[in-house]
Amino acid sequence: MMRLNKYIAHYSTYSRREADQAILDGYVRIDGEVETNPAIQVDERNANVMISGNKIVPSDQFTVIVYNKPRGELVTKKDPQGRKTIYDSLAKQYRHYIPVGRLDFASEGLLLLTDASRVATALMTSKMERVYKIKIKGPVTEGMKIAMGEGLELEDASAGAHEHADAGPMSFAPFYAYQVQKDQGDYSILKVAIGEGQNRELRRFFAHFGAEIVDLKRLSFGGIELNNLPTGKVRFLERSEYSNLREFLDAVEKAEKQKQKNEKKAPRAEGKPEHKPAKTFTKDKAKAKAKPSNEPFSTNKYKPDSKFSKGGKK
Repeated sequence: MMRLNKYIAHYSTYSRREADQAILDGYVRIDGEVETNPAIQVDERNANVMISGNKIVPSDQFTVIVYNKPRGELVTKKDPQGRKTIYDSLAKQYRHYIPVGRLDFASEGLLLLTDASRVATALMTSKMERVYKIKIKGPVTEGMKIAMGEGLELEDASAGAHEHADAGPMSFAPFYAYQVQKDQGDYSILKVAIGEGQNRELRRFFAHFGAEIVDLKRLSFGGIELNNLPTGKVRFLERSEYSNLREFLDAVEKAEKQKQKNEKKAPRAEGKPEHKPAKTFTKDKAKAKAKPSNEPFSTNKYKPDSKFSKGGKK
């Protein structure tokens, strides 16, 4: 059995929030009857659920594409200010695809999109390695290196944020790894790996040290890389990439079922951490402190246990 809103989000392109809204607005029918309770349980094997007149057909099939996003495009369906979005550039058959996270207007590089919201959610909420190449104004300071290795807690993270963004506290986990490629005083180039996707995370991090990011490009997400994909172009995942992704999704689903089973047996003790999937489709380095590396980053794009840099811990 599965909650109705989760069923819709799991087997359609609707997000959980969009599913909730569609249910509350009366667009969802079960066996021909309107259902307005998002929490009602449905049998995912035999459910007859329709949304806006279209029947939801459960399927484990999904597609993921890699888009090399150029600067000057928003990752959104529509912009009130009329600025260009990724969907203005993507082919028509991808207009319903869901982006896995965001790259801001001035950023470029790898963006994953999928036709399955469950896949997008699993990837966005994972601790998978996101690798970026960035150019900052000024030198790489000792304070930056310490914060990249140990993490950072800010009471006010407004520096580097959008003009109208909340100026509240923000926590930055330790970077998985970093590599200073150039440090010429007036500007520096770094390659960094992080396991989160908070709003303008890197821009806020370096802005705290008075360093503006002038170039930001995502190179990979969870071992899926841009390679030589031209800017503005799309490619499908390769067979090995799909295989690794399915392994990751199976681990997430198994962990979720175990969590639900444990919660039915007994309430979780206060303060006890949630169960995490035992595997990810790249090596989970959440516990590793970032270490500088003078050696090249790994170019092995398929092996889940490939290292980000040889100087990093596992």
